[in-house]
Amino acid sequence: MNQVRVLVAPDKFKGCLTAAEVADAIAEGIAIAPGGSGAPDAPRVQTLPLADGGDGSVSAAIRAGFTAIPVEVTGPDGQQVAAVIAFDGSTAVVEVAAVSGLAMLGDRRDAIGTTSRGVGDAIRSALDVGATRIIIALGGSATTDGGAGMLSALGVRFLTRDGVPVAPTGGNLGDVDHLDVTGLIPLHNVELVAACDVRNPLLGPVGAAAVFAPQKGADEAEVDMLERNLSHLVGLLSAAGRPDAADLAGADGAGSAGGIAFALALLGGELVSGADLFLDLLDYDALVRENDVIVTGEGSLDAQTGQGKLIAAVARRAHGRPVIAVVGRSELSDEEIERLGIREVHALVAMSDADTRSASALSRELLTLVGTRIAGHPR
Repeated sequence: MNQVRVLVAPDKFKGCLTAAEVADAIAEGIAIAPGGSGAPDAPRVQTLPLADGGDGSVSAAIRAGFTAIPVEVTGPDGQQVAAVIAFDGSTAVVEVAAVSGLAMLGDRRDAIGTTSRGVGDAIRSALDVGATRIIIALGGSATTDGGAGMLSALGVRFLTRDGVPVAPTGGNLGDVDHLDVTGLIPLHNVELVAACDVRNPLLGPVGAAAVFAPQKGADEAEVDMLERNLSHLVGLLSAAGRPDAADLAGADGAGSAGGIAFALALLGGELVSGADLFLDLLDYDALVRENDVIVTGEGSLDAQTGQGKLIAAVARRAHGRPVIAVVGRSELSDEEIERLGIREVHALVAMSDADTRSASALSRELLTLVGTRIAGHPR
């Protein structure tokens, strides 16, 4: 009997397990199954923890062979923090969640007082090590400053009418009278790519302030203020020589990461699908061709999955290999699962009466059990 080759390529189970922990637990189950590791015809397992442009993107790149580069950045609350970017000699990966992320604030929420300056700090660090392509994973932002903090770290000065510098946040953009862009560091020889999984514009009823600021702690009055301030930022940039600022603010995805995507577009950055970008970056297609079965997964299989989520991209690019999904829960019908190109689904919620969403040890145990089941019927 020929040895079946299995690629275990999941995303994280958000708030519970990292992508690497999910992959390792499933791989362990395949290995310890009867006839597993050591048997002549045991499945051969290869793991590829994935990311879609949110938290875990740098870790996925490092596990795939990138080098971890320690950096110091300004955190979302203005304090200096240690972080890591990934680098392979030409491409760097910067993770917004790790330098200006909501999780960095713990239980605190401050939509108006936080800054995206750390993203600019990390971009400068990537340039310092020689990066010619910088991928910015936009998920998990704590800020709603339109990327103003990032721009300030890259050399744009935000000034009052009297010429006093302002350290911009979403809450104080209204204090800014004009911008000095003469100190903006040159980026024309660098490819900036923003991994984005939302299509919201910067402004309006489905913009950064209206949709995302409440998740970052903003009340109704603060949302209104942030909307005014972001609109003011667009006007400031137009007056500073960027007449295309309004058009860029209205583009799909400009509101991602509290408007960091808008600022990156101003710098010439390209907004792309996070799922497909990271599959390309991690050489997923080549690994698929080396394997017979693909096992993927994430916390939830639901109506959002088919709209650019990672599982859908993994299945779409499986090159005819059967795809098995391991998820925390599934809300899709058999017909919807089949349309995604998924052969079978294992949902942890069906394996335990306990709530597995934040139970890391239980989820790891169940994932290992799923691995043993997959090993028994790998095709």
